[in-house]
Formats: sequence, C-alpha cells, structure tokens
Amino acid sequence: MPLTKAEIARLRSLQDKKHREALGLFVVEGDKVVGELLAAKYPFTEIYATAAWPGPRPAGTREISTEEMSRVSHYSTPASVLAVGKISRPPLAPGALDRGFTLALDGIQDPGNVGTLLRLADWFALDRVLLSPDCADLFSRKVINASMGSFARVAVHTAPLAEALAGVKVRVLGCALDGDDVHQLPPLRDAVIVVGSEGRGISDAVKKLVTRHVTIPRYGAAESLNAAVAAAIVCDNLRRVSRT
Repeated sequence: MPLTKAEIARLRSLQDKKHREALGLFVVEGDKVVGELLAAKYPFTEIYATAAWPGPRPAGTREISTEEMSRVSHYSTPASVLAVGKISRPPLAPGALDRGFTLALDGIQDPGNVGTLLRLADWFALDRVLLSPDCADLFSRKVINASMGSFARVAVHTAPLAEALAGVKVRVLGCALDGDDVHQLPPLRDAVIVVGSEGRGISDAVKKLVTRHVTIPRYGAAESLNAAVAAAIVCDNLRRVSRT
C-alpha cells in the first residue's frame, strides 16, 4: 500500500525538534544505524524499507518504493531503511546519582559530541548519562547516528544539573583546565563526572557543586581538548584506579 500524503508529511516533519516533541516520535535513517539499534533490541514502532535493504526484516516492516523513500528521507541521497521510535525520558530516581558512575553533560550543544559521549559511557560501562536541558537533543538524527548504537544501551536522563547534583553524597568531578592532575585520582567506586561545553566550560551554578576539578596534563601548545576526548581520558583513569 503506497504511503499517503499525511504519512509522508508526518515522517518528514520529524526532522524538526518541535514536531518530534509534539508527536512524541523520532526518526533514524540508514542501514548501519538502524541495524545497530535493531541489534541492541531497540523497540521501533515503525520501519520503512525499500527492496534494496539488506538487513533482516522484523515483523511489521513496511516495504516502500525508492521514490517514496526519497520523499520521506532526511538525506539528499536516501537510504534504504528508515525507522521511527517513541520519545521516552525516564525520570531520574531519587538517590540514583549516589550509586555507580554518572557522566553529566553541561550545555554540550554539538550533537556529534553528545553522541560520542554516549558511546564513551557505553564503552566504560557507566551507569547513566545525565543531560542538562540545553544539551543537543538526544533524539536528533545526528546524536543517534554519532552514538553508533549506544543510544539503545545507555541509560540517559535529562534534568537541570544544579538541581540534580544538589545534595549528592559522592564525589562530583568537574573537567577543567585549572583542575588537579587526573592521574592523581584516588580509587572511587561512585562518582559524577561533569563535562562542560568547549566554549564556556562548566556553568557557574554547577561549578559550585563540583567537589574536585580535574584536568589532563598538557605537554604541548594546544589550547584545549575536545569535550569527548577529555571525558574519555578522565573516565579511563577513573576506571583504572577503581580496579586497583
């Protein structure tokens, strides 16, 4: 059955955040990302595929023509599969930040960085990621693509960081150029790692709640490190000392 004009308009509208929020839906497109999320058992509500899609077809997959895919695609060169999922933002349970490792992102607006930081949290088996409301939209195509499937495996919450961090009992480590050498971290079983935006760093309200600022020793002349690179080094050291 061909797509209706209303279905085409709905799928195309999901490119924009305001429409995603209004409908409670998001869309991903492409053989690789859809395949990764299916492998991670992500529960898509709709899957549209052309005859060229090589992936295994879950029950309910709707085959559409190449022309129809070009009309709903978010790319100039359409992929062979497009999937739709429901937006879900589980609340942060009281006391959750006092257990395990949390990666808190403070105002990181680059979607590629947010997606990469989700991959990092997945790689280091962090317990959760906490996004401030002014971070890049978790359900944007660029964030999900950059996460390489980690979007489906990492517990992610969105909350005002100053409110969420107020009263936490564990160490709150803030990534900052003027911090202590990250290689001197003591063993920790529970902690929150705060990463700020590359432009302004950690916000003033959150900075007041940081119990220790840490940095990566600089040996050259670079002004700073990419936020995701810096977070990876901090998490690596945190995991290394926690195993000793």
